[in-house]
Amino acid sequence: MASSCSSSLSAGGLEKLPASSIRVLRSVDALRRWRRPHTLDQRSVALVPTMGALHEGHLSLIRAAARENHHVVVSVYVNPAQFGIREDLASYPVTWDADVAELVRLDRELADDGHNLGRISAVFAPTTADMYPAGFPGQEVDSKGSFVTITPVGELLEGKTRPTFFRGVATVCMKLFNIVQPDRVYFGQKDVQQTVVIKSMVRDFMLPIEVVIGPTTRADDGLALSSRNVYLGERRRSVATVLSKALRAAEEAYKSGGRDRAVVRGAAVKLLDDALATQMALAPEKRVQFEVDYISLADPDTMEELKAVDPARGGILSGAVKMLPVEAPQEGEDLGHSGGPAVRLIDNIILKPVA
Repeated sequence: MASSCSSSLSAGGLEKLPASSIRVLRSVDALRRWRRPHTLDQRSVALVPTMGALHEGHLSLIRAAARENHHVVVSVYVNPAQFGIREDLASYPVTWDADVAELVRLDRELADDGHNLGRISAVFAPTTADMYPAGFPGQEVDSKGSFVTITPVGELLEGKTRPTFFRGVATVCMKLFNIVQPDRVYFGQKDVQQTVVIKSMVRDFMLPIEVVIGPTTRADDGLALSSRNVYLGERRRSVATVLSKALRAAEEAYKSGGRDRAVVRGAAVKLLDDALATQMALAPEKRVQFEVDYISLADPDTMEELKAVDPARGGILSGAVKMLPVEAPQEGEDLGHSGGPAVRLIDNIILKPVA
């Protein structure tokens, strides 16, 4: 996964990132050898799981982990089990050199900040052969193998559209948790259903881990940061805020006293419908087409759909849209990474309880 120029070996053969003390651990055995003394000396260890292509959202989670723990482990592993058989695994951005450079820079920032308990101690970058020692079981729904399945929450919303997604997420996270044995794990709110799945797994399997959820990191125009945003290109990027704007419209309906599903969710649906109509009125070489997968108004604990929001408990607004490939691309137009395939964007807003 790493190029020959992006890491170095110490005299003892231990791989480290250049100009830093960050270790690169590429096997389960190496990670466990690193982890053992920190258990004995009671130093806290945090895990920030990633699939690489790091952005400011990931970095904000690492900063939070460093404030609260002696050691931070960042995993960089593109997990094939959470991609469907027709999804974008082959084109998923692999940016190891840029990622490790960003981690080295961030670790220096953490060293200069006197408010942190710890720093980035290790990057765990395993192979699929190491993560799936019995052999990767495949991405089909009926694949045979050892899986962790969290239902019913894993079957709703994202799970309905992508039936193997949360099975893949829960399975790889259980593996990472067993390997790293973190005291705390850090996830972003952008993947809100994923956070509910992980918290359910930790609770149901009685794992001695605290799950910490960091706020969604957004661009200045409100777009939730995601590794998949690199696929958008200039034209689609200008319209990609439509989902966050729709959810904000629904939030405003709630803040204005709306409680019924038709009122709250309806505000988001109307904005999306109007935005798509505006785009379709444009010429093919200018417009952006998108499809709405779902707009959800759900229970904050179970993700089950609500008929009305209980103001004492609040709710979760979430949605997914697919930005379709650019129609009538122009010569020299920036289409995005890998030629601009269809991009699925997700986002959410937590409706807070009100008195």
